[in-house]
Amino acid sequence: MAATPEKMCLPKSPENDRAAAELCPVKPQGGEPCPGPECRQELLQEYTQLRERFVRTTNALASAAHDLKTPLSILNGYVELLQSEKLGSLNDRQRDILRDMHSSGQRLQHFIQDFLSFSVLETGEMKMQYETGDMNACLSEVCRLWSNRFQERGLALYFLANDKLTRFAFDSAKVQRVISNLLENASKFTPAGGTVWLHAEPYMWERRSANTVDVASERRRQDNPLPNSVKVSVSDTGPGIPPEYHIEVFDDFFRLPLSENQPDGMGLGLAIARRLVNGMGGKIWVESEPGAGCKFSFIVPLKPVSNGTNKGKNK
Repeated sequence: MAATPEKMCLPKSPENDRAAAELCPVKPQGGEPCPGPECRQELLQEYTQLRERFVRTTNALASAAHDLKTPLSILNGYVELLQSEKLGSLNDRQRDILRDMHSSGQRLQHFIQDFLSFSVLETGEMKMQYETGDMNACLSEVCRLWSNRFQERGLALYFLANDKLTRFAFDSAKVQRVISNLLENASKFTPAGGTVWLHAEPYMWERRSANTVDVASERRRQDNPLPNSVKVSVSDTGPGIPPEYHIEVFDDFFRLPLSENQPDGMGLGLAIARRLVNGMGGKIWVESEPGAGCKFSFIVPLKPVSNGTNKGKNK
């Protein structure tokens, strides 16, 4: 929804009048209330300028990240070539150094890709590409790509295809990106010996007109013969997330303040997932309690949304 001066008004009250007077650019004197339309127009103009400056900064940083991507890919390629020992044999010390270099290079490359994806989503330039496909096959492919990494970390990853899922139009690449971000998050915070489950099912999503999200009200029973969406969930046996952070975890650059040994990351994985899901016309949320693991779920409508771009601002 576009911002307009009328939509920026606060309810009339002495407290709001005082707050408006403090924020008012024209600075009324003697406790007088904010002048009104002129002030609101100036506030809107300042907001527009701030928004434009933010977009310019985001684009500039994205351009810098893009410039780093190519030379970093070349460096990683040379590291992999040396690791293959096609240019000569290596001793144990050299192998350890190259292994650390490769790990650091891959991590930096992941950070750059996350920021590039974030900048594209933030500026509204990403388009959805809907094609009729098989959600089971989509999820199975993601599991195959992540299975080795989970084994290396001593984690079990389970996915069982759901025969009730029918073919429908969705953006397979974007769905896989969302799932990958959720699986990466689970692999980071689930201790060795833990388990992660990936599950999908037909779902009857009752859309709410209110902007506030009640997670409990979204736990719909699957007794409707005509589901209108697919619900995909990633559950883990990690430490869990306190209820007060269930909304914030999807914010840009957010990192849980309670974790002493936090894994590396920019805090963009879940924010990108939220924007992608919102761009498909769906929603994403988390159910968790401290010490009881996490269950991240998102909904993909069976009928694609009409607008192909969405910045994913709404939560």
